[in-house]
Amino acid sequence: MSSSRRPDLEGFHRAADDRAMPDLVDEARADAASHVLVIAGDAAPLDEPGRLHWSAAADVPDGGEWAFLGRDATGSAVLAAVFARSDDELFAAPGGWGGLRVVGGTLPAREAEIFIEALSLGRWLLDAPFCPACGTRTRLEKAGWSRRCPHCGREHFPRTDPAVIVAITSARDPDLLLLGSNALWSANRYSCFAGFAEAGESLESTVHREVHEEAGVEVEDVRYRGSQAWPYPRSLMLGFLATAVDDGAARADGEEIAAVRWFTRDEIGEALAGGGDILLPGTASISHRLISDWYAGRS
Repeated sequence: MSSSRRPDLEGFHRAADDRAMPDLVDEARADAASHVLVIAGDAAPLDEPGRLHWSAAADVPDGGEWAFLGRDATGSAVLAAVFARSDDELFAAPGGWGGLRVVGGTLPAREAEIFIEALSLGRWLLDAPFCPACGTRTRLEKAGWSRRCPHCGREHFPRTDPAVIVAITSARDPDLLLLGSNALWSANRYSCFAGFAEAGESLESTVHREVHEEAGVEVEDVRYRGSQAWPYPRSLMLGFLATAVDDGAARADGEEIAAVRWFTRDEIGEALAGGGDILLPGTASISHRLISDWYAGRS
C-alpha cells in the first residue's frame, strides 16, 4: 500500500456546495491528486504515531463505501473510503492502525477533525442503507451525504444527536470537582456526567435533569464551554461546567453510574499527569478538555 502525497490541511474546507456536482466521487477517485482516508470499523491507518496515513484512490481495496469530505488548500479532493470492522487489517499501514479514542488526541487538530468527520459519516453509510419509512434500499446522493429512496422518494441524511456533558464544581470549595464512574467501566475510571437531550428539551434542562439523575445534585451557574462531534454513536457533545447547590447531596444512581466522588485539584493534576490511582478520559474527548481546563483555571 503506497501513500499519496500528504494533503495541505491548513486550508481544508468541506466544500459543501461541491456535493451537488454529478459524479463528484467517481471523478475524484479517478484523480491521482486526490487524498483518501481509509476507515475500517473505527480505526484509521497511521504513517507514524500522531500522523494519519493518506492513500491514493487507486490503492484502496475494493468493497468500501465512498464519500467526499472536502478539499485541501490546493483544491484536491479529500475522500473517505469506509469499511466494516474486521479482524484482519485491510492493508499494512506504516504506523499501524488506531481507533479514534486511542489516537485522536495525538493527531494534529485538523487531522483529528477529518478523522471524526469520516468516521461519523462512515458509520451512517454502513449502518443505514435502508429507508426507515418503507424499508427499500436507498441510493447514495450528494457525494455520500444523503440517501434517496427509489420507492417512496424520501431523502435521508446522517443523524446527529445532541448530548450534554457536564463537569461539576463544588458549592463551597473551588478546588473540588465531582466526577462519576460508569457502571460499565473499571472502578478507578472517572469522567464527567453526560446524556442525550430528550424530545422537546433544551440543553439547559438536559444538564439539570441528567446531573440530578446520575449524581443526585441540583446545579446552578450552568456555563457552556464548547462542543465536539463524537461518533459514538452519532453525537454532538455540548460541554458545560456547573456548580452543585449542595455538595452533600452527591450520590450515584446505582444503575448507569456506579460511583461519584469529589476530587481535589491536586488529585486531578496528578491523574492528568498519568499518576495517582484514577483514570481520566482520553485526550481526544471533550470530557478531558473540560477537566483539564478546570484544573488549569481556564473555566
